[in-house]
Amino acid sequence: MRVLITGGAGFIGSHLSDAYIERGDEVHVIDDLSTGSIDNIAHLKKHERFHYTIDTVQNHPVIAELVDQCDVVFHLAAAVGVKLIVESPVRTIETNVRGTEIVLAVANKKKKKVLIASTSEVYGLSDQVPFREDGNLVMGATVKGRWSYACSKAIDEFLALAYWREKKLPTIVVRLFNTVGPRQTGQYGMVIPTFVRQALAGRPLTVYGDGQQTRCFGYVGDIVGALVKLMDDPGAVGKVFNIGSNEEVSILELAHRVKELTNSDSEIVLVPYDEAYEEGFEDMPRRVPDITKIDAQVGFHPEMTLDGILQKVIAYHSGR
Repeated sequence: MRVLITGGAGFIGSHLSDAYIERGDEVHVIDDLSTGSIDNIAHLKKHERFHYTIDTVQNHPVIAELVDQCDVVFHLAAAVGVKLIVESPVRTIETNVRGTEIVLAVANKKKKKVLIASTSEVYGLSDQVPFREDGNLVMGATVKGRWSYACSKAIDEFLALAYWREKKLPTIVVRLFNTVGPRQTGQYGMVIPTFVRQALAGRPLTVYGDGQQTRCFGYVGDIVGALVKLMDDPGAVGKVFNIGSNEEVSILELAHRVKELTNSDSEIVLVPYDEAYEEGFEDMPRRVPDITKIDAQVGFHPEMTLDGILQKVIAYHSGR
């Protein structure tokens, strides 16, 4: 199979590339390297079944040619990380919405199957935990910049599902919940690599807010395996799936676990949201997926525990 991965030099995209190359497929990636890194795919560059293009998905002629060359498309290219979203809301909205519009339009010409990567952020301020795919999405006010990302990804979902219903373009939507593993950078606010690097360097671990907010962290290997299975399953078309772990942990407890596993003497410092991001910043107190639907569809069960994930990330950042 010939696979196109937009955002393929990113953290998840590079691991997805690995999975398809190992399976014997041909992989094409496109990435503008705004948040991805050529280092993530350096080990694949000389592989005869791997091809990469440094460009944006908003370059219509380039993306049209790449889609024509491939059988299926994973659309992962997007603005990522709370820090980037808060600082660059225009770029966030334009990248997410316009890029998805172009990918779906060109894929529709020859009905190439498209998997759209959405996010748990779309659940917004909903308190219906664990989050179900058919649950209500509760967005914050438009004056709160962070919700621009959630809204843009919700539009991506509506667009993908509309293409399926109206034009019969086979599309799948996945909502990713805090995917973690080697190659992930803390540059855009990802908490686990940030904590690990701080602990290894003996710097304070910076916990935003009161640290009582909870998250679930899925291992990239488990998540990528689920993405491949969904793409292979005709029954997944036209549906929305949560993908992630349901092992819940508070961010403060996470900081303590990182300290323990790295044998670090670093202190843990609470940083107010207003100082970390912007005045009036709103966060989600809990973010836990209901993964019943994807389990029923493809038998998805997260295998890697949180401690196992942390150990792999620590080893990666330690150069081991």
